[in-house]
Amino acid sequence: MLSNIRKNYKYTIRACYLGYVTQAVVNNFVPLLFLTLASDFSLSLSEITFITTINFSVQLLVDLLSVKFIDKIGYRLSMVLANLFCFAGLSGLSFLPQILGGYTGIIVSVILYAVGGGILEVLVSPIVESCPTENKATVMSMLHSFYCWGHVFVVLASALFFKSAGIQNWPLMAVIWSLMPAANAVLFLLVPIYPVVSEGTEKVPLKKLLSDKYFYLIAVIMICAGASEQAVSQWASAFAESALGVSKLLGDLAGPCAFAFFMGVSRFIYGKYGTRLPLEKTMLLCSVMCIVCYLVIALSAVPATALVACALTGFAVGIFWPGTFSIAAKRIPGGGTAMYALLALAGDTGCSSGPTLVGLAAGLMGGKLSFGIGLAILFPFMILLGIVIINGTKKNG
Repeated sequence: MLSNIRKNYKYTIRACYLGYVTQAVVNNFVPLLFLTLASDFSLSLSEITFITTINFSVQLLVDLLSVKFIDKIGYRLSMVLANLFCFAGLSGLSFLPQILGGYTGIIVSVILYAVGGGILEVLVSPIVESCPTENKATVMSMLHSFYCWGHVFVVLASALFFKSAGIQNWPLMAVIWSLMPAANAVLFLLVPIYPVVSEGTEKVPLKKLLSDKYFYLIAVIMICAGASEQAVSQWASAFAESALGVSKLLGDLAGPCAFAFFMGVSRFIYGKYGTRLPLEKTMLLCSVMCIVCYLVIALSAVPATALVACALTGFAVGIFWPGTFSIAAKRIPGGGTAMYALLALAGDTGCSSGPTLVGLAAGLMGGKLSFGIGLAILFPFMILLGIVIINGTKKNG
């Protein structure tokens, strides 16, 4: 069994699947507790918003630093360390708030797992891209669907745990989630890992990459992809509970869980049938759909309609992140670690700015989350514009 794991790239892909499930835990477990943490530790809306901001800001910093350190220490050690940091942060949620003080303990835990999450974000995609598979774009979309299935799993399992054991026992759930990256750290000690820049392909130097105007356009789309996704995802539970007046359980299921499910469906469909669907045209149509969903969330006075729009936003944004990676890999095949790290940096910039914009705008309007989400319509509109420019660039040369 061990010899098979060491030789078969399918185990590498499975370990990367688990890596994205871990990423889903890192990004989506604590947001389920926003209102609980606010009550338990007397936190303001601004302090709750800062939890998301610090998570993605640390991931952003790690993305930037990884341009230099990952190639030096190697992909295997980097992935082991990433999972160990996630383990430390998630398990730390169970005791650091008691030791360091509520808010300080939460922030330290978030910083720890954000370091791991940042490394995962940089490396999971290129590791899968380097595996000897065909139809790279569809494989990439299938990979990213596991982030969505992980998100659904996090919400469902957490919601059921809170329902049966009580929300006051959330620290125990944090410990349970920490076991996943601990196991994956062991798995990454064993699986085969392939060169990111294949033989016969010239590696693009960082200086040349940074002089490519096309790369900057892709980076802007990546920023907006992260922002479009997280602006709704991070606030879906709180929006359902506070703005729509539904229960905690229903808020989690109808908000972030439905969002993640439809995002996973979108990525799964493209993973299965992507060879028949032109990538840029698919992203163009999805950006239009995303704009419409944002408008419905912001303007609808009917709770059920707004919840449906939240769910369908997940379907609309599903292709944005993996699709942008695939465009970059096709356009700049020798980009290597630097390209993936900088795109992850761009994506995490969006993941931080999207929900932060929503939270700050809502705070200025007396906690009206629908206003903040409506303002975030800027992000899918920028993706729409970016894809139009990409198509125009292709036609012109």
